[in-house]
Amino acid sequence: MTNIEHSADTGAGRRTGLYLAALQFVFTLGWTTYVVYLPKLAAEVGIAPSAVILILMLDQAIFTIADTAMGLAADKLAPYVGRLGLFVGLVTAISCAAFVALPFVAGAGAAAQVWFIALIVVWSVTSSALRAPPLTLLGKYRAKPQVPFLAALAMLGYGVAGAVSPYLGVVLREHDARLPFVISSVVLLLTALGLSRIEHDVARDVAPPKPDEAAKPLGLVPIAFIVAMVALALGYQLHFAVNSAPSYLRFAAPGELQWLMPVFWIGFNIAMFPASLVVKHRGGLIVMGAAGLLGAVAIAAAEFAGSLNTLIAAQFLAGAAWGCMLMSAISAALAIGSTGAEGKVTGLVFSALALGTFARMAAVAGGLQKMPEYAPLLHWTPVACWSVAGAGLLVIAAARLQGPSGLKASAGG
Repeated sequence: MTNIEHSADTGAGRRTGLYLAALQFVFTLGWTTYVVYLPKLAAEVGIAPSAVILILMLDQAIFTIADTAMGLAADKLAPYVGRLGLFVGLVTAISCAAFVALPFVAGAGAAAQVWFIALIVVWSVTSSALRAPPLTLLGKYRAKPQVPFLAALAMLGYGVAGAVSPYLGVVLREHDARLPFVISSVVLLLTALGLSRIEHDVARDVAPPKPDEAAKPLGLVPIAFIVAMVALALGYQLHFAVNSAPSYLRFAAPGELQWLMPVFWIGFNIAMFPASLVVKHRGGLIVMGAAGLLGAVAIAAAEFAGSLNTLIAAQFLAGAAWGCMLMSAISAALAIGSTGAEGKVTGLVFSALALGTFARMAAVAGGLQKMPEYAPLLHWTPVACWSVAGAGLLVIAAARLQGPSGLKASAGG
């Protein structure tokens, strides 16, 4: 490859990464809008406030299944350039239509309760097209050394959205739901429709995968990788969504949470890019494992923090560790699935994230955070999840490095 070709390929790769970052950013903000308004909309159709958590759990249960199904669909469509973008665009149009309809249907009152739930189900199923399928382009068309950096760019959209979500919640809470739902849906649809252009750009100079290239069944390493991903996702959910706010409230007033909670995401966004260089040379499994262990130490430090400054530093490091884990997980999934199963393995990663969210919501719905006897369990389970999963991933990575197949140089480890 000449310098000019390499420069063009790098430029196309960066455009792909930036596009995926924008897609993840817009989608995640749409989810935040949904969560902010769901209690109010549910009340309008006669759903009790106590049942809102059950609706959110239903969403996550659907994501757990649909994310993998959409990844499998992406594997089938990716060999035919243009079809993946068309598929994602059509499914996103259905998703956005269902999303826009939610506040309008809710306005009809209790008589529209069944339609309201049906729209939520349709939106949940179809929105999965925006997670794994676009990311499969990185594994199928981009050179392997580029994948970690591009995965970091893609996850940057997710991290930035996480950082601004507390502010968005404060801004939206007192406004009518219809306009935010319409705006977020229009922006998301326009962004998703751009996937076809991106797909043609990344495939222009690279031969697409063969249509008859059959994905091999997952072996022990991919299965262990996904199990570890579930543990890491559960640790993140319990630490950030359940334990972080009460930890800050030991030293700060409730009104300061909107400024303190994003510290985690600042660490997340900053750490991914230097970590992507390590993934490029040492593999995603090694970085995931090391980040899991370091993150467990950071969470423990947050639990023992004796001042606000110490807690802020610990939360920053925990967020940095989670950023490294998630970016490395995407890189590893694309490498593990590099025989035609990129979509399936990436879909399984997002399914693991949804399953972790479901488990956290189930714990909250069960009131575990309000039971003093379960407080130690909730506080120390994230440490256990990250440390055990991190150690297990390092063992797997070490075994692969010592294996006869010489997998040391793969981007996924």
